Amino acid sequence: NRNFAVGTIRGNWAGIVGEDVARHTRVVMYKEKERQLHIECDSTAWATQMKYMQREVLAAIAAKVGPDVVTKLHVYGPKTKSWRYGPLHVKGRGPRDTYG
Repeated sequence: NRNFAVGTIRGNWAGIVGEDVARHTRVVMYKEKERQLHIECDSTAWATQMKYMQREVLAAIAAKVGPDVVTKLHVYGPKTKSWRYGPLHVKGRGPRDTYG
């Protein structure tokens, strides 16, 4: 059962990737049809590190919950604040080059 496998991955993330990596990453979502696991990192450096470790992480997941449960990782950096909204936002396209 894939739902059980994904629950196992979420619940045992530190056991799969190690305490150090688990401290900086978290499982955000699992897309069952595509068999993709979405992981968010707390810094862009960790996101880069996770991309390099992708093969090892997939192998560890396969060893823990079985092959073909997760076939691809999607790794994201931290969510940044959007500056498009708020009390100081001015509508329009913003400053443009005024020199001819």
